[in-house]
This record gives sequence, C-alpha cells and structure tokens, in this order.
Amino acid sequence: MSDRAQQANDYMKEKMFFTPRMFKVTNTIAPEVGERFADFYASVWADGNLPRRIKELIFTAIGVAYMSPRCLVHVVPAIEAGATDGEIFEAVAVGMLAAGFVPGGPGIPYAFEYAAKVLDIAAKYRSGENWEYLPAPKFDQGVF
Repeated sequence: MSDRAQQANDYMKEKMFFTPRMFKVTNTIAPEVGERFADFYASVWADGNLPRRIKELIFTAIGVAYMSPRCLVHVVPAIEAGATDGEIFEAVAVGMLAAGFVPGGPGIPYAFEYAAKVLDIAAKYRSGENWEYLPAPKFDQGVF
C-alpha cells in the first residue's frame, strides 16, 4: 500500500472511526475521494440533536433489519462514540423486530442471526480480537 493510500485510510479512521472496506481499495486509486467522503460522513454523523453514537446505532439497526452484512460494521464507530453494550443490544433488537415489518424484509428469525453477529463483532472489537467477518475484497490494480 502506498503512503498516500495509508494517509487516506488514516484520515477516514479519524473522521469516521473506521475505514470502510470499499475505501481500502478506492484509496489505493483515488485517495482524495475517500477523504472527501470522510468529510461528508463526519458532517452527517456529527453530534447534533442526536448524538453520533445514536446515529451509528440507528444505522446498525437498519443493517440488521435489511440483513446488510456491510452495514453491521457501524457498531464499531458506535462503540468509538461511546455506545454501551446495553444500547447495542436494544438497537439490534429493534432492527430484528423491524425485519418482520419492513416491506420485503427478511423476517425476524433471519434478522436474529444478524443481530447476534453485531453482538459478536462488538465483543470482539472491545476485546481487541479480529472482528472482520467478511473475506477481504479481491482487487488487482493491473486490470486498469
């Protein structure tokens, strides 16, 4: 990884409390894009009428409700923003329930697995273990 890509990854982690997997690839090609996305993200997720940890928990709950594996990682910035285990549990419980009511939703029994995965990610992250559960993206810069 180039120094410039690493700089963009570090910038994103500072602004977003994590570096999204897709940007670990994008930053190798266009690091400015990742940095501007991080600026946008930070403006939306900044503490306001709702604190950042609640916004991140809402997004995590949406990930559970729609069984979106890439959205579950929002539990990491929620933790960095101060979310407690109790708040995480309640958020994923709401997401699990929503899965039974959203149009075309997966249903509660299926979303339960995603809720459990969020709790697993949170526990691993807090203990310093590797919490990544998706395979690393395969990317060959030689195709361009």
